[in-house]
Amino acid sequence: MTASIGDRLRLKQQLPYLKTADPMPMLRPSDLVSLDEVGEVVALHPLDTVAVRFRRGTYLISLDQLEAAATGDDAQDDVAQKDVAEDDVDDSVE
Repeated sequence: MTASIGDRLRLKQQLPYLKTADPMPMLRPSDLVSLDEVGEVVALHPLDTVAVRFRRGTYLISLDQLEAAATGDDAQDDVAQKDVAEDDVDDSVE
């Protein structure tokens, strides 16, 4: 499988851990990303590894552990993005 920046991908199976795409990567628990969550490729790395931005972080994941998201998944992901956007709205208006 090949990927390019902006592709929408999802996990094939739950991973034992996730490696962050930070300048100093850390291992994080795998339950931060669910199997039905769609992520976007934000960077390409050597050895068929990509940085994928999910709702709760950006992680380095091998391409063989990812699959392309179906077109119907975009609607589900848009709902999740709207929920996050609504949470970011400043409620301090009086």
